[in-house]
This record gives sequence, structure tokens and C-alpha cells, in this order.
Amino acid sequence: MITKAREFACKYHGEQKYGEYPYVVHLDAVAEIVQQYGETAVVIAYLHDVVEDTEISFRDVKKEFGSFVADCVAVLTDESGKDCKERKEKTYSEMALICGKTEIALLVKAADRLANMRACLANKKERLLKIYKAEYPVFKEAVCRPGRCEEIWAELAELNTVQSLHASDAGMQGQVG
Repeated sequence: MITKAREFACKYHGEQKYGEYPYVVHLDAVAEIVQQYGETAVVIAYLHDVVEDTEISFRDVKKEFGSFVADCVAVLTDESGKDCKERKEKTYSEMALICGKTEIALLVKAADRLANMRACLANKKERLLKIYKAEYPVFKEAVCRPGRCEEIWAELAELNTVQSLHASDAGMQGQVG
């Protein structure tokens, strides 16, 4: 199922880029972070942006991967809104209400943010890193569940204390997604 999800995501993300890299670099990074949480988490990681960023629908995801995976992808897909700020506010409000089995989607969301922040550091994307850091309190309140993926949250907390990208180069060389 993991191979199928990766191939599906690669097919539909097509020529999209993650910065200067093929989009799959980001998907692989998120999948690697959640690997220890099992196959379903990895499948969701590969599919987490496919509805938001491609022509694929939730119905397509449900047909290929089942209702549960489609429900989790729905959790990870930004709500509609007039601008980025409104979309994020609506999305985080919805995520704050998630409980039960679909909380696995929140694990993927935390891994997605971690992969994004690592990439910002590796590629010296200061502006984007500042946005992530500014969003962090609201993001954490909506997405974090006590006792779940503590190591991801620990690294996110640490990355939120980085003062300058130039001082953070140690240990981040070669990390892209």
C-alpha cells in the first residue's frame, strides 16, 4: 500500500516542485518521519497534499485507498477561504476538534511541519521559517495531542528557538524535505 500511495502521489503531483526539488522529496521526508507509526501513517503522509495541490478529489482517494485514508486526507486539506490566513484559521479550528482514530492525520500534520521547517533550515528560507515560527503556538494548540509523537513535538519546539539560519547549519546539512 505504501508503494501504491507513493506512486499515486508522484503521478498526480507530476512536475510540481518543492522549492527547487521534485515534490516527492517533501513527501519522502514526511513519510520517513512517520515511518515508525506504521503503514497507514506513511500512506497518509504520501497523500497528504494530493487533494489540496492536484486535481484529485477525496472520492478518488477513497476509491484507491479507502474511507479512512480519505477521511485523514480531508483533515489535512486546507479549508477554503479568501486568503492564506483565513484558510489556516479555519483549518486549525477544524483540526482542534479531531479525536479518535483520525488523530493519525494530526501526526502526519506535525511531521509535515517538521519536514517543512527542516527544509527551511537546510535551504536557508528565512522568510518561510519566520512564518512557521509565528504560527507555532496556534498550530501546536490545534494539532498537538499529549502523549502522541512526542519526539516530533520536541524537535518542533527546538526548531522554534532557532534565532538565525546561519547559526543552525550544524546538523542540518543535506536535509532537504
